Amino acid sequence: MNNQDDLNLEYLCQNALSIARIAGKKILEIYDSKFTIEHKSDNTPLTTADLAADRIIQTALKELTPDIPVLTEESDSVPFEIRKQWNRYWLVDPLDGTREFIKRNGEFTVNIALIENHRSIIGVINAPVLQTDYFAWKEGHAFKKTLGQPIEQIYCRKANPEKLVIAGSRSHPSDNLQAYLEKLGNVELLSVGSSLKSCMVAEGSVDLYPRLGLTSEWDTAAAHCIVEEAGGMMTQTDSSDLLYNTKDSLLNPEFFVFGDNTIKWKSFL
Repeated sequence: MNNQDDLNLEYLCQNALSIARIAGKKILEIYDSKFTIEHKSDNTPLTTADLAADRIIQTALKELTPDIPVLTEESDSVPFEIRKQWNRYWLVDPLDGTREFIKRNGEFTVNIALIENHRSIIGVINAPVLQTDYFAWKEGHAFKKTLGQPIEQIYCRKANPEKLVIAGSRSHPSDNLQAYLEKLGNVELLSVGSSLKSCMVAEGSVDLYPRLGLTSEWDTAAAHCIVEEAGGMMTQTDSSDLLYNTKDSLLNPEFFVFGDNTIKWKSFL
């Protein structure tokens, strides 16, 4: 398998969405019970829900596409020497927004992406508590599905520079973000957890999500395809491409997610 012509991206996207929903249902079962919380070596929290969702997704993706490797936040880290040989792989965050899960505020997601040649070509995000899905595949548009509602195609919006609406991290606020917002001027800040911030750009409810702090590649990959197919962009803060699996570290550089590229977002840094 060397190019996406031999893949049915819509078929794989729909299957990945089903897998994300099954994982989301399992997460909800644990969410409504007494769950245990551990801490990983980097002091980030880990719950039984993260691990249960990870098992479900890994098993199902390996069944769906036995030839495509799977890299998840909770899987053993794969050395770059091996990863760099992957032309295509699934990149998964089984529970994005573990801190929001622990706070029980509902703002967490299941993220599944298919990466090819360092770019996201399928993105699936399930928000279990909100009963909402966002999904997209390369050259196939971006969609939102909420329980009881029809599927709708989503689009980024043109920004009004007089009144910008910005999405910011609920659990990771930063002084850098505050300074940046002050330079932007009259802005409304919405603090939200997980990949939902990027989804809000994709559906045209906010103008910009500036991430001026650390994230990992599995945090952004699924939303990346959704934003692009909705007409937006996810770039490094210097406007260069945000790419996947190009280096030993799986940490992202700082980045912007936006729908309107007529505004030079980096000029306010």
